[in-house]
Amino acid sequence: MRRPHICGARCRPVSAWQGPDQAAYVSRAFARIARRYDLMNHLMTVGRDQAWRQFAVRQLACAPGSRVLDVGTGTGDFLPLLARRGCTAIGVDFALPMMRVGRAKLGSHGEQAAFVAGDALRLPFRDGSVEGVINGFLLRNVADLHGTLAEMRRVVKPGGRVVCLEITWPSLPLFRQAFALYFGRLVPLIGGLVTGQPDVYTYLPRSVAAFASPDRLVEVMRDAGWREARYRRLALGTVSVHTGVK
Repeated sequence: MRRPHICGARCRPVSAWQGPDQAAYVSRAFARIARRYDLMNHLMTVGRDQAWRQFAVRQLACAPGSRVLDVGTGTGDFLPLLARRGCTAIGVDFALPMMRVGRAKLGSHGEQAAFVAGDALRLPFRDGSVEGVINGFLLRNVADLHGTLAEMRRVVKPGGRVVCLEITWPSLPLFRQAFALYFGRLVPLIGGLVTGQPDVYTYLPRSVAAFASPDRLVEVMRDAGWREARYRRLALGTVSVHTGVK
């Protein structure tokens, strides 16, 4: 499996999928798998994806009454978790079918959580208008990593935090090989059977393999203006949670 691409200060596209057509491909891909997206997430993570999201929300440490954005919200898994902590949670995404599927998750949190159509590179919010930003499995899908991180910083108030949850390649040699076999071969097979869209789950491991390493992501976060940027690995190194402060 190829090593993660090391990008420059402005972080040019990190995979063959990225470039002028990146946003269009991602939007179409997630629209096609929207109804089976949550099921496939639970299957391929053996049900651990929600625990990772809960950990990420704890790192955000938002106080009750805070206004928080979930950028690249997808079906909105973060929104009820944030609402239960007393935050006003707004999920932003350009894949409308994903958000339509996610509306049922809001339930009794409808007054504290909402979906808004928007692009991670042009968030429809004023400068310094929210207390925090969170995202899950977003950054490897954006056309401009540095620009996305800078845009999230723009909308956060001074002292506010960002939390980024991402899949990463483990560093332990033997486990790395096993993970490559599972994630690179088995997940596309299962994804194709469950969703009928095998190309999306072929894109998934390729995008992770081509993405910046956790250490490199820290550098890009700092370059985008986030201070105290750091990360913690979970799940034997297959997941990383990055944090930063404005």
